[in-house]
Amino acid sequence: MHSFNSCLMHCVFSTKERRPCLTPEIRQRLWPYLGGIARENDMKALAIGGMADHVHVLLSLPATLSVSKAMQLIKGNSSKWLRETFPELRPQGFAWQEGFGAFSIGVSGVDDTIHYIQTQEDHHRKKSFREELEIFLKKHGYDYKPEMLD
Repeated sequence: MHSFNSCLMHCVFSTKERRPCLTPEIRQRLWPYLGGIARENDMKALAIGGMADHVHVLLSLPATLSVSKAMQLIKGNSSKWLRETFPELRPQGFAWQEGFGAFSIGVSGVDDTIHYIQTQEDHHRKKSFREELEIFLKKHGYDYKPEMLD
């Protein structure tokens, strides 16, 4: 018998110090680039979105790739590409913030998660990134200290 795997992860990560440096022009090019990183590493990016200071990506991961390795590939490759492609990011020393959030979802939650990722601008008119992250952590039962979110 073949092995079958369904590992859907809603991953969230932010720019270093949550600097709002991902302009709409940068995001327009970054989202397809992140999708390419996923594809090149046997992942499937089902949705990519975010704001000037953070990224959401819904990934389908192969059985051979851990969540932490997937995030290392996506964040590492995109950070290098961003610095090389957008000279205006170099003086700031662009980087992603250390760490990430990764939340498993079931197949029945895919459509809602895609919609959520695609409507980030509407969502963030009401909630900050930090408030959003706290909601995710509480929903998934994480015990955390507020300073862990800085």
